[in-house]
Amino acid sequence: MTYRLSMIALSASAAVFLAGTASAEQVTFVSQGGAYQEAQTKAILDPVAELLGITVNQDSSPDAWPVIKTQAASGKIIWDVIDTPAKDCIRGGEQGMIAKLDFSKIPNAGKMPAAYKSPYSVAYEFYSSVLAYNKDKFGDNPPKTWADFWDVKKFPGARALRNHPLATLEAALLADGVPADKLYPLDVDRAFKKLEEIKPHVSVWWTSGAQSAQLLADGEVDMEMAWNGRVAAVVKEGAPIGYSFNQGFLQYTSLCILKGAPNMETAVKFVNAALTPDIQANFPAYIDYGPGNPEAYKTGKISPERAAEMPSSPENAAIQVLVADEWWSSPAGEDAQKRWASFIQQ
Repeated sequence: MTYRLSMIALSASAAVFLAGTASAEQVTFVSQGGAYQEAQTKAILDPVAELLGITVNQDSSPDAWPVIKTQAASGKIIWDVIDTPAKDCIRGGEQGMIAKLDFSKIPNAGKMPAAYKSPYSVAYEFYSSVLAYNKDKFGDNPPKTWADFWDVKKFPGARALRNHPLATLEAALLADGVPADKLYPLDVDRAFKKLEEIKPHVSVWWTSGAQSAQLLADGEVDMEMAWNGRVAAVVKEGAPIGYSFNQGFLQYTSLCILKGAPNMETAVKFVNAALTPDIQANFPAYIDYGPGNPEAYKTGKISPERAAEMPSSPENAAIQVLVADEWWSSPAGEDAQKRWASFIQQ
């Protein structure tokens, strides 16, 4: 709870509410804070507040899971809608803390791919873990695959990986020759064996997006796995960094609703409105993460050039691996995370 930051999104409709003339309907929305939450306030939250004529109260927590458990255990539910990794929504639902969604009341989710939904969640925005590299180091022959990343003879240089098993185990398996469509369920033993090969050549196991970006900007590493938004920011600052979505790991945060949410009916309306294609199409104007609803790419609001930079565009999604949140929220996924801690400490 010490990391929580409370704030109010004063959209036009919220301002009217405070003046005492608008509907008393409100919802408390929770995300991860920082520039990301600032961007979605402009792209999604303010337009939704205006569309529905409600007040959108905001809270933020870099890791919502402990707070979800605390609120559920105390019976004092404060939050309504959460933007969090889908695995938290799924395991929260299975443990009786997250409400099951009635998709008949969320028609904007209707055309979304089944893989983007679970009984407790629906995709909200997409990002990717991509292979980024220093163009000055590799010239016209950069690493293009995770097999290249593991090939320290053909592609010598300092490497960095995220200090987390999600996407990292998948990269190891692709590097070991597992076909992308055969990754799940993950062969955890095989993945860790492959990681032991590259471990001596990994100079940094990064723990935050900011750190991963700094490693690239400073030239401290020659290649690394990093989130596409962080890499794009470094490129815009003029660093000689290249990347592609080939063999990227497509990930998404989801919207889910706490069981016993104080504003349940409004929360359901909020989720549906936040998935409106025209509103979802606002995301690329404010941040380098893609709309959760693919229908956003059909609105005409996202230029072909901008779509090419979005991880969730149809073209880019087709060449990536969609991370299986249901596997990561399963006992096998939980065990893999525990095993990761031992692997890093060895």
